[in-house]
Amino acid sequence: MSAKYNITGMSCAACSARIERVVKKIPGVESCAVSLLTNSMNVEGSADSSVIIAAVEKAGYGASVQSDINQKTENKNQNDEDALADKETPRLKKRLFSSLIFLVVLMYFSMGRMLNLPLPEFFADNPVALGLAELLTAAVIMVINQKFFVSGFSTLAQLAPNMDTLVAVGASAAFLWSVFVLFVMTKYTGKFTHHDFYFESAGMILTLITVGKMLEARSKGRTTDAIKSLIKLAPKTANLIRDGKEISVPVEQVKKGDVFVIRPGENIPVDGVVIEGTSAVNESALTGESIPVDKNAGDYVSAATLNQSGFLKCEASRVGEDTTLSQIIKMVSDAAATKAPVAKTADKVCGIFVPSVIFIAVCVVIGWLIAGKSFGDALSYGIAVLVISCPCALGLATPAAVMVGSGVGAKNGILFKTAASLEQAGKIQIAALDKTGTITSGEPEVTNLIIAPHVRPEELISAACSLEAKSEHPLAKAIVKYADEQKIQPNDIKNFQAIPGNGLKALLSDDEIELTGGSVNFIKENFKVADYFLKQTEELSEQGKTPLMFVRGTKLLGAIAVADVIKPDSKDAIKELKDMGIKVVMLTGDNEKTARAIADEAGADEVIAGVLPDGKENAIRELQSKNNFKVAMVGDGINDAPALTRADTGIAIGAGTDIAIDAADVVLMKSSLKDVPAAVKLSRAVLRNIHENLFWAFIYNVIGIPLAAGLWGWKLDPMFGAAAMSLSSFCVVTNALRLNFLKLN
Repeated sequence: MSAKYNITGMSCAACSARIERVVKKIPGVESCAVSLLTNSMNVEGSADSSVIIAAVEKAGYGASVQSDINQKTENKNQNDEDALADKETPRLKKRLFSSLIFLVVLMYFSMGRMLNLPLPEFFADNPVALGLAELLTAAVIMVINQKFFVSGFSTLAQLAPNMDTLVAVGASAAFLWSVFVLFVMTKYTGKFTHHDFYFESAGMILTLITVGKMLEARSKGRTTDAIKSLIKLAPKTANLIRDGKEISVPVEQVKKGDVFVIRPGENIPVDGVVIEGTSAVNESALTGESIPVDKNAGDYVSAATLNQSGFLKCEASRVGEDTTLSQIIKMVSDAAATKAPVAKTADKVCGIFVPSVIFIAVCVVIGWLIAGKSFGDALSYGIAVLVISCPCALGLATPAAVMVGSGVGAKNGILFKTAASLEQAGKIQIAALDKTGTITSGEPEVTNLIIAPHVRPEELISAACSLEAKSEHPLAKAIVKYADEQKIQPNDIKNFQAIPGNGLKALLSDDEIELTGGSVNFIKENFKVADYFLKQTEELSEQGKTPLMFVRGTKLLGAIAVADVIKPDSKDAIKELKDMGIKVVMLTGDNEKTARAIADEAGADEVIAGVLPDGKENAIRELQSKNNFKVAMVGDGINDAPALTRADTGIAIGAGTDIAIDAADVVLMKSSLKDVPAAVKLSRAVLRNIHENLFWAFIYNVIGIPLAAGLWGWKLDPMFGAAAMSLSSFCVVTNALRLNFLKLN
């Protein structure tokens, strides 16, 4: 059982690590993942939600059960958008604006004399008065930014300090030391000077951290743009046919089986099947493919796609949370709520990061006091250590890249179900591709004609079509379709007879001459066929094609070759995979000879032929056992489901069955094999981005903390430390947003 929760009060990765530790201790909880990016928590297990919420609140944070993003409500779309709306940035803007007003006043009093700014005569030679003015303005800034202190000290009291604790302790230390100096100056005027005040550091630290928080919140808000844009696509009303009348109703009221109509220029409200009309539908919103798709009676249409030309009458087949659009939104949001394996290292560091920084800061102060520095100088070093360290950058490194990467994939019709699948896709070393429906179209087509001497092509096609029109065999449908494309009409026949495993017979209605069609072996056993003709059919068979011969009376008309042809983009896709260093293996139930011909044409490295439906899973297992290779399985059928589950990364072609899609880790909405290398490319780009973010976050702290501690001979003003801390998280999230410019094809 899975449940999602909204979490409030988190300020950094230490918070999310703390919540995860607390929730995982609850009996019945199997797994827990907290996302700092989306302020959400995903819990697997049987534990009661009230127990989970109570545990989170006891840890010092807020929690509430999250309404499913696909929940059917009267204001579904509005609720979904509200859940993803950036509410934090407006609040931070108000805090920042108010803080800046008083910070200007504070800096005027603290830096005015140094900058030769005109000061009121009362303050000119009155350091105590200047100190009081600075105290008051700094206190106002602290009240405006009281959230840092409430959160910081409450988590410290629970021995689970977070980033707010670092800010609160640093600002408080600067403020309290300055208050102490001010009191001493009232009696011992020569003991300290105006330069011993750190009120401006307290105010500046809080203001600069707020700047960083606002930039971070703004960037984090942009990472959910993909989900927000998908939600906005959902139509709000549908035109239904009820009791013979057309009525407009909210889309939430549409039920399965309802008949709805779509006019040119309108968005399709729910998934359905066309029962009347023809049109071209733009499905780019779901698949990323800009070329419209022709729709006729019996074809499937999806919610949020655009009807461009004709009038369509459809029957609703999936509504509410079952629509393709809703499933896409759910996949993208679920991927953001899970954690990639690479995030585990960062999580472990974040769990001990803040306590370690506080310990280091205390040691720095003590160390400088022992070295002979004044308490004010030693305290300044300690404060700089506190405010320059940034656990947020570590915590955001992975989820920011995962969220943006998932959004880029969704825009291009590539859906990753989890953060782990997004990471693993880029690590595959072998791609096992199902043949039928994946490499090939899955629908046989006429590929070659062999015309006998003194026979016109129209005669052969007409005779073949006359026989095959009565057959239900897939190869027969290919010949009938070809004849229709050539605008060749079949002859009237009678006494039709199907000979199982061999061929067909019938009499022409007008002259009662017998027509015979079937396999090469069947025809050559009953009629005389020249050796050169048999040789040509054998060559076609070696190419993976199925030649069918046709005879009128005793005269051979010729042969028509039918094959499940390779999709136009399969060759390019396989070449791209090989260029990426990925070995391509084709799995098929065909015989070795036919399979090899198709594999050679497609460019596959290896063929595993004659595989029964239950044998594909074993084939994947064997590929994995070779040097512990990471194997991806790409398929579309029900019989591919076990193999998709067994593979390190299961990739389902979107036009395939629901079972295959459910079993897969990655779903390709466009049903194009070209999206397999695109998915690998995106995964590798996301993983590279995560590594860049983690490198920046680690290096920032590795360099920044010793610098702030004065170990390199420099004295870093706490204000500069706060500025650096503010920019670190912003840089990490901004780097993740660069993924939006990635070109997949």
